Amino acid sequence: MKILYIYPHPDDESFGPASVMHMQQSQGHEVYLLTLTEGGATRQRHKYNLSIEAMGKVRVAEMQDVEKVLRLTGMTILDLPDSGLKEMDPADIEAVIEEHILKIQPDVLVTYPVHGISGFHDHLITHAAVKSVFCRMRSKGTGARRLAFIALNEAQAALGKHFRLNCSTPDEIDCVVTVGEEDHQALHKALDCYKTFTETINASGVREILTREMSFEFFQENYNPPVQDLFAGL
Repeated sequence: MKILYIYPHPDDESFGPASVMHMQQSQGHEVYLLTLTEGGATRQRHKYNLSIEAMGKVRVAEMQDVEKVLRLTGMTILDLPDSGLKEMDPADIEAVIEEHILKIQPDVLVTYPVHGISGFHDHLITHAAVKSVFCRMRSKGTGARRLAFIALNEAQAALGKHFRLNCSTPDEIDCVVTVGEEDHQALHKALDCYKTFTETINASGVREILTREMSFEFFQENYNPPVQDLFAGL
């Protein structure tokens, strides 16, 4: 199976499903990552006295280390405006996403849920763009067979320290993947790759929030009890 994860920034994958990505790769699936921006507009750039462009290059280099840790089949980092997706024509964002889906031909897409977990506008826009492309391609009989959203349960969201985190309800969670210890450690190694974000990572509580049980919603599907695999039923 092929799975394509789509996120707006470097580190979104490591603050989310990195352990699942590592496990899927170990199981022989093709695991791809598309990141829409280089993430250079982060306030962390001021700490290092870097321009947006220079900080973006630093974050890309960190993400290339993540690619090796997770042993991804493929990774693409675009240069759309970080923190500026809200100013773009949505059609332009959707066009680059659709182009990548056509290239990869994934069975499953994964991105942020409707609330973006942290609520950051780039997360919300990415959710909307991916969902729009998925629905349009599905109506044509093309594209992925499933759209999934990474999710936090209520207990995990309550552990958030740096941001107010949004959770998914038990009724919304359709899949709970239990990863192995090696996969869980790969997530920690991926987080360690973002050296410029060490303080933020440590302050966020993400290492405690992301346990070996990772939850997902399925768009327009309902599984109760939740299935244990993002490819279940396909």
